[in-house]
Amino acid sequence: MDGRAHRIAGRPAGTGSRARGARRLRALAVLPLLASTLASCGGGGSSGPVDLNWYNFSDDSGALAEAATNCGRASNGRYVIHYNKLPRAADAQRQQLVRRLAAQDSALDILGLDVTWAPEFAEAGWIREWTGANKARATKGTLAVPLKTATWKGKLYAVPYNANTQLLWYRTDLVPHPPKTWAQMIAMSRDLAARNKPHYVEIQGAQYEGLTVWFNSLVVSAGGSILTPNAMAPSLGPPAVTAAGVMRDLADSPAADPSLSNQMEDQNRLAMESGTAAFEVNYPFVYPSMKANKPQLFKVFRWAPYPRVDADRPSRPTIGGIDLAIGAYSRHPDEAFEAALCLRNRQNQMTAALKGGLPPTLRSLYSDPALIKSYPFAADVLSALQLGSVRPQTPAYQNVSIAISHTLSPPSGIQPRSAVDRLRGQINDALQSKGLIP
Repeated sequence: MDGRAHRIAGRPAGTGSRARGARRLRALAVLPLLASTLASCGGGGSSGPVDLNWYNFSDDSGALAEAATNCGRASNGRYVIHYNKLPRAADAQRQQLVRRLAAQDSALDILGLDVTWAPEFAEAGWIREWTGANKARATKGTLAVPLKTATWKGKLYAVPYNANTQLLWYRTDLVPHPPKTWAQMIAMSRDLAARNKPHYVEIQGAQYEGLTVWFNSLVVSAGGSILTPNAMAPSLGPPAVTAAGVMRDLADSPAADPSLSNQMEDQNRLAMESGTAAFEVNYPFVYPSMKANKPQLFKVFRWAPYPRVDADRPSRPTIGGIDLAIGAYSRHPDEAFEAALCLRNRQNQMTAALKGGLPPTLRSLYSDPALIKSYPFAADVLSALQLGSVRPQTPAYQNVSIAISHTLSPPSGIQPRSAVDRLRGQINDALQSKGLIP
């Protein structure tokens, strides 16, 4: 035998079995203590608050972080909300959420969805339906059009957190009274150009989502729609031809900024602030920016309703915003529903409006003096949200939007009838998952 075997063989009989038994008893006694320790460290055990992860757009104003803190405190220790910033670009936000939901990630509790995503996420089974008392609380006092963005096949899948809509912004030193229609605005621009005055109309003409929004607003304002009511086929028709014609007419007139085909919202803001434009179709964020950056121009900077396509029909601008949904794989859905309702309550929506410039979705806030003081255009925003349109509701929205923005870019190259005919075929293919998206 080697030395190790000799030492074992020389041990008194029975010593090994008694020692092993004592060790087993000590181990059994430790197990309950270990289980208790693990539970207390679990972030959701009975002795500590539940951790809820809220994924939303990146906010520099501090409004979202403040809402998360406030709601955690209001829960009386039942949960803590961790605000996780998604990328700034909407496409990158969607990509991150889709990848994690496809992997059934249980860490996604509350999701900030762009207003076009609910159908896709609901159809995929990635978000939970709002029912019962939660649905009643989500819909009470909420504007109808934002609620539509959170609805798919008659069921509510999210609660509107904030909304957004475009207005017409103009300079009173150039045009004392704002135009009511696109044709009037183009005519005013032409007249200003003839007098060597600032005359551009700033609008989103780049090949991206903003171009789709412009087209959708014009189509619905002209009395049409991009998809049929059941979202199974393209609708388009004469209103779409009219809409495409308005885009082409502006692009071929002196109203068009030379950079039209490359411009997005922020480029429009900067061009207006530079003093070369008379008009701007954009979101309310341009108001505080003009006030801070160009105080002299701010004195003549005013707003009006989104331009009409036809004088006899009201304009129907496309609304934006964020809806809050609950992840299908969340381990804490009850707490997540409650927290989402808190995040978009009156106090937090007011903070988001005043700090972050995000229009509320609660009807009553538009008569609040605190909001009106910072939003002197609150009545026009409310009217636009009440009359507004939503983008085509379909799980295939991303492909539909790409087809539109590619077909209508650049706006100066639009041939209205042929463009709409081509678009009809591309949208049909997108809805049927056929062909290649341009």
